[in-house]
Amino acid sequence: QVQLVESGGGSVQAGGSLRLSCVASGYTYRRYCMGWFRQAPGKERERVAHIFTPGGSPNYDDSVKGRFTISQDNAKNTLYLQMNSLKPEDTAMYFCAAQPDWCPGLVMPFRFLGQGTQVTVSS
Repeated sequence: QVQLVESGGGSVQAGGSLRLSCVASGYTYRRYCMGWFRQAPGKERERVAHIFTPGGSPNYDDSVKGRFTISQDNAKNTLYLQMNSLKPEDTAMYFCAAQPDWCPGLVMPFRFLGQGTQVTVSS
């Protein structure tokens, strides 16, 4: 059973930084796509960033390019999202997601989704 557990959310002021972590367990796929999504109240869930393993390059939504960095430590089965220069509009529940074998199109869901961690950015 695949489990994704996020951590690292919190409350920060605009301009601040947070690093989200996602620990994956029960995951035995050798080719997979990992991503971060977010959902603000009253809004659709949107993909923030994703990366394919092995060998893929990071992909970012335009709203976070230059501010967020997705990375992973395969030895620790951990996915990260470093978030810098945070803005109030980044406030949302952030979810880690995983999809075996391929990266879904932008509006398609991933097979596995974590429970989320809340990020709140105040102005």
